[in-house]
Amino acid sequence: MNALDDRPASGPTAASPKDASTTRMFQEAAQAADVVQRQIDRNASVARRIGRLLRERDPAFLLTVARGSSDHAATFFKYLAETRTGVFTASVAPSVCSIYDAPMRFDRGACVVISQSGASPDLLAVARAAKTAGAPVIALVNVEDSPLAGLADEVLPLHAGPEQSVAATKSFIGSLSSALQLLAAWREDRELQQALETAPGALSEAWAADWSAALPPIMAARSLFTLGRGIGLGVAQEAALKFKEVCALHAEAYSSAEVLHGPVTIAREAFPILALAQDDATREGMETLVASLAERGLTLITAGTKHPGSLALPTPSAHPVVEPMLRIQGFYRMANSLSLALGQDPDNPPFLRKVTATL
Repeated sequence: MNALDDRPASGPTAASPKDASTTRMFQEAAQAADVVQRQIDRNASVARRIGRLLRERDPAFLLTVARGSSDHAATFFKYLAETRTGVFTASVAPSVCSIYDAPMRFDRGACVVISQSGASPDLLAVARAAKTAGAPVIALVNVEDSPLAGLADEVLPLHAGPEQSVAATKSFIGSLSSALQLLAAWREDRELQQALETAPGALSEAWAADWSAALPPIMAARSLFTLGRGIGLGVAQEAALKFKEVCALHAEAYSSAEVLHGPVTIAREAFPILALAQDDATREGMETLVASLAERGLTLITAGTKHPGSLALPTPSAHPVVEPMLRIQGFYRMANSLSLALGQDPDNPPFLRKVTATL
């Protein structure tokens, strides 16, 4: 068998197969394919309504509002929106509204708020400011009776169900797929819709992929980089956060276009770098970078691209807009096993809570 939970890492803190498969993180991440299928089955009419709203509004710009993993989903949304619509999309700094109470000119735009809980006060402050200024507020939210859902003009539910593990997994992937569903409806893009419909099956394949070979080189390090580019940058950011949250490892995410502009200086000897690629216009640049970094003697771990000097992890191929979901799904299973192998509890990271009520 090739499942990660059936191949514990070596060492005194290695987790047993039973431990890995019984964590809430494991069980919830395993549900991602079902989450996306529920969105496809249940959200079609509301997605079409939101699409009509955006076509009629014809916004001059889009604002995204999110924190943590949801803000990484907003990065995915930004690249998807800008490449598919040409509409400038940027993440709002919530403190501008929640702390500084600065008047913002939202009137020509549209506001997309992404949140699992829909309860963080700073996100609500931005949503209220946008709505007061006349911008439609669209919520991608998991808790459908949350304050955010009550405030928003339109709600596209994530349908992730209860998520008890502190580390977001299925709700993050649900945020990516709902962003894709929104864009497909807005642009009436049959290609994007068909891509979304392939996602549940591909996610099941990604969950079955064995990434256990990545554990030993990562366990030997205390710091590492994660790389992505374009629509894949958000999942590199998410992977870096999960390394910190559930594995207590220092990880930093960079665009593959930025890492050579200074950060690579600290990457020496066997420093691990996890490169997550998708098969679009960014792939050639990622492959060139991986080849260059491999020549430096660094530990290159890749998913979605290969090089003779790298450890290539198995991952399914799909439409490029779906592939970032597949990379992070494979990563979640590996991160759960890695956390346990390092003696951590992936469900209850120290000092963290499921809902962070940021002001």
